[in-house]
Amino acid sequence: MTESRIAFPANWPLRIGWLLLAIYVVWAIGQLDVTLARFIDGLANAQKFLGRMFPPNFGPDKIEMIVKGLAESVQIAIIATAVGIALSLPIGLMAARNLMPPWVVWPARALIAVCRSFHEVVIAIIFVKAVGFGAIAGIGALVVGSIGFISKLFAEAIEEISPKQVEAVRASGAGFFGVLAYGVIPQVFSRFLGFASYQFDSNLRHSTMIGIVGAGGIGGSLFSAFQRFDYDFVCAILLSIIALIILAEVFSSYVRALFNDNLALLDFFRNRRTARLLREKTAAMGPS
Repeated sequence: MTESRIAFPANWPLRIGWLLLAIYVVWAIGQLDVTLARFIDGLANAQKFLGRMFPPNFGPDKIEMIVKGLAESVQIAIIATAVGIALSLPIGLMAARNLMPPWVVWPARALIAVCRSFHEVVIAIIFVKAVGFGAIAGIGALVVGSIGFISKLFAEAIEEISPKQVEAVRASGAGFFGVLAYGVIPQVFSRFLGFASYQFDSNLRHSTMIGIVGAGGIGGSLFSAFQRFDYDFVCAILLSIIALIILAEVFSSYVRALFNDNLALLDFFRNRRTARLLREKTAAMGPS
């Protein structure tokens, strides 16, 4: 008589883990005083607050303040992203365990961990205390945040590359920088482009917020408007920030398409399906 087997045996350790997680969530909600009554009261207050925000105030003097603040935020984000990428490349290379010895890897990873330990607003407060109010504090804060993000992901991308291409380049007699140029960078370039694009989006969002602590950008105007209870101007600033982020997303998408798909600007703004069919038709026809 053969012993019967269960097709899908119960995973009791996993079930116990989920049960413990559920118990902890319920306990944490009680500790943090998260109640349904407070949430309902908050909805009523939010309705009053939103009622005071509309219609948004886009007066001539307000538009001038918004444009000036957004321009400064964009400048902060661009400079911080460029400097952060320039510093993250060597740090990410040094943190890759398949390329560097341990005595190089661990200090680089420790530096990355330090840069990732604090939110950009906390770092901005430190820079404001160190160098004073203004854009330079915001740039420094976002550079530190960029190093923590890009260096980590770049190092992980390098560690996931195929060693065969690296070995082939080494076998041809190439030195260390030749291996990087022909064996490593081609395998991680598209991913690194995505990292850099995302970091620019992130820096742009953070540049609109760090101004709250005096680190430049539109955040200072937003905080001042909240303090004056000028909620219709707050709404105008928030809508302007949303429009800026949408434009930045379109720009980042086009940059990725330009490098990855060699997609022309006209094709990018066409229907994506039409552009794909045009490329497939051109490839099928071959060179004339």
